[in-house]
Amino acid sequence: MRIAYSVETVRAAERELMARLPEGALMQRAAAGLAAACADLLGRVYGSRVALLVGSGDNGGDALYAGARLARRGAGVTAVLLNPDRAHQGGLAALRAAGGRTVSAESGRAGADGGPAASDDGDVAAGWGEAAVARADLVIDGIVGIGGKGGLRPDAERLVRAVRGIAVAVDLPSGVDADTGEVRGSAVRADATITFGAYKPGLLIDPAHTHAGALRLIDIGLDAHLPADPDVAALQHEDVAALLPRPLPESDKYRRGVVGVVAGSARYPGAAVLAVSGALRGGAGAVRYVGPAADDVISRFPETLVHTGPPAKAGRVQSWVVGPGLGDGAAAKHSLDDVLASDVPVLVDADGLHLLPAGSDLRKREAATVLTPHAGEAAALLGVSREEVESGRLAAVRALSERYGATVLLKGSTTLIAAEHQPVRVNPTGTGWLATAGSGDVLSGLIGSLLATGLPARDAASVGAYLHGLAARRATTPQGAPIAAYDVSAALTDTWRDVLA
Repeated sequence: MRIAYSVETVRAAERELMARLPEGALMQRAAAGLAAACADLLGRVYGSRVALLVGSGDNGGDALYAGARLARRGAGVTAVLLNPDRAHQGGLAALRAAGGRTVSAESGRAGADGGPAASDDGDVAAGWGEAAVARADLVIDGIVGIGGKGGLRPDAERLVRAVRGIAVAVDLPSGVDADTGEVRGSAVRADATITFGAYKPGLLIDPAHTHAGALRLIDIGLDAHLPADPDVAALQHEDVAALLPRPLPESDKYRRGVVGVVAGSARYPGAAVLAVSGALRGGAGAVRYVGPAADDVISRFPETLVHTGPPAKAGRVQSWVVGPGLGDGAAAKHSLDDVLASDVPVLVDADGLHLLPAGSDLRKREAATVLTPHAGEAAALLGVSREEVESGRLAAVRALSERYGATVLLKGSTTLIAAEHQPVRVNPTGTGWLATAGSGDVLSGLIGSLLATGLPARDAASVGAYLHGLAARRATTPQGAPIAAYDVSAALTDTWRDVLA
């Protein structure tokens, strides 16, 4: 499992570790890992050009020490100092001793050859920062550390725009919020981010996640000083494989669990078909459909058990899925109320979310409730703008879980799962092609089926999102052709097998 900790937690762990180490040892560990990662990205260090974007914090020091290591291996290294008077002095001395040069981010004069003019101490005259960055094969972003807030300042933004080579962020891309994943203003878009000691939540959550590029974690010895419970976690293949339900030899279809699906309407019969398609591939032994689209469902999936309703009269189930394509009439509201009155786990999606009374306290239910909104539905449930949800996804999913007393899966470019008093989970799978009509209906059926097998709500939502994303990747051709919702559903069986392989 990939786990992430808040800035405050990481800094507390660093203080504990630094108290046991010689001065500067922790920065040297980070710089060594950063230099090694940059060397891997360059392929050939000797003769390459490296530019360092150096701010006044420890990230600037990491960049300078890493630059010194690369310079000793034959790279031509130029440090562009955004605040020369506050740059890390030890790092500057190490870089200069290794043959590296420095340049101010401000404007200045050129040398006789048309390039930057070198002074006696090895410094380069001011004004050539952008040129050094533009010529570099690799640029190390050490502008702002993990405590930075807000977007890049104009002088830093100008330098970042000049990058043509590989962009490598130190700990996290400058301009993103390490704790929330928010991006307020301009930020570095890195090809790779080399982070130290622990992942930070912002590296896993959009929009910051899209700025981070490939992630690489450098072990600097923090593990023993970090708490057992992270702030954010992302399941990996082995975690999902361990959670997938497996029928016992004595199992029958009822012991494996029955999932009830209340979905579809005369206007949207396809939503019922898609929700059932996901439910059939989620591990439950049977799917019981309740609603007006029975003929459409049976014609596609004859193994489905159907009933005209109401849900309470349809027969025993171990979980309910309610909402996809349900409509907003009195019958739809009655079906939602009927399902929520049951004593089994319930997943509420789509129209079910619109019918859910604002501020409902779902803690009063005897069993777990899962809500699966997209950003617009989440905004309506919270009474805020969609833009506020999309820019602050972590805060939004936590607020929804706390307000409604439910496990909440917030769909989007980064899908988040929150349950009260537990670390938020981030789904690492998926593709932009999932943004297609009906894919959420498949996800709802899949999670509902996992609930019926007995998985706890948080695990069912996390595993469902993971499989759903992987299935979309599998269904997408290598050329990146578009997919439809049913393509995702059809790929779930092979995806399940791949995870267990």
